[in-house]
Amino acid sequence: MNRTLCGLIVLAIATGCGGQASSPPAQQPAATTSAKKERLEIGVVPKGISHQFWLTVKAGADTAGAEFNANIRWQGPDKETEIDKQVNILEDMISRRVDAIVMAACDENGLTNVIKKAVEAKIPVITIDSGVKSDLPVTLVATDNVAGAKAAAHELARLIGNEGEVGLMPFIPGAATSELREQGFKEALKELPGLKLVATLYCQSDVAKGMNVTQDMMTANPNLKGIFAANEPGAIGAAQAIKAAGKAGQIKLIAFDASDEEIQMLKDGTLQALVVQNPFQMGYQGVKAAIDAIQGRPVEKRIDTGVTVVTMENFHQPDIQKLLYPLGK
Repeated sequence: MNRTLCGLIVLAIATGCGGQASSPPAQQPAATTSAKKERLEIGVVPKGISHQFWLTVKAGADTAGAEFNANIRWQGPDKETEIDKQVNILEDMISRRVDAIVMAACDENGLTNVIKKAVEAKIPVITIDSGVKSDLPVTLVATDNVAGAKAAAHELARLIGNEGEVGLMPFIPGAATSELREQGFKEALKELPGLKLVATLYCQSDVAKGMNVTQDMMTANPNLKGIFAANEPGAIGAAQAIKAAGKAGQIKLIAFDASDEEIQMLKDGTLQALVVQNPFQMGYQGVKAAIDAIQGRPVEKRIDTGVTVVTMENFHQPDIQKLLYPLGK
């Protein structure tokens, strides 16, 4: 049984077993002018809805909703590049008078105006995974992306013997997570003089594009020894290109995230290390922070959900298995 199906079954059971809680306190920032709602409604808006990373975020959000007696309204753009569509979704959430919004910003600048509208409507906004250049959100629940990318650079250096040409594949210019991972990787290279960065190419969070830019990297740099792919679709595309070129294991590949496909590539040796986030906790902690904000409880301005480098050397450790399969296999 795959993880997505298993997660749906678990969540269905959790929702079915939840009892009805008493009504929330009367003083709520996003309360309607009519009678109090029986359940809080939290709008959760990811950057995309197709990649497994976001499905795991949804599982975490749904689990928190069931635990804290809140309805989760999940809606996001099809692609992470659809900034205008995400703005429209957020506008709709505001019109619906949801009690809070939990969102991962497609662009760190392009979402600030709609966030301001939400806050002016007394709807608290929680950012997860990808933040914005604004102090208006209550908190950011996310990975320390700079630290994660630095860890990737040091692991890549270890794998290639601390010297050689390497490539970097961020995903979308202007996306906070992409920029922070690019920043972290490049900062780490200053501490690794034996590594030479010969290419920085964006995959646009698209597998086919990731494959194409990896082919370009390999063609332009025949001595390329390693690649850091900063997200799931880039990693999958890079792995496909490396495998098609007959260079699996020769060109070392390190990637962010831990989808089923990435884990399989780690097992078969196409990919050598994963920088694993905790998307389940992003969804769960994001909804929990939203409920705390609604009910007037203090919320930390930054909640770090952690990052771990996974290789086949530590793959079978119990804590790593729990991180890779938060809902079970």
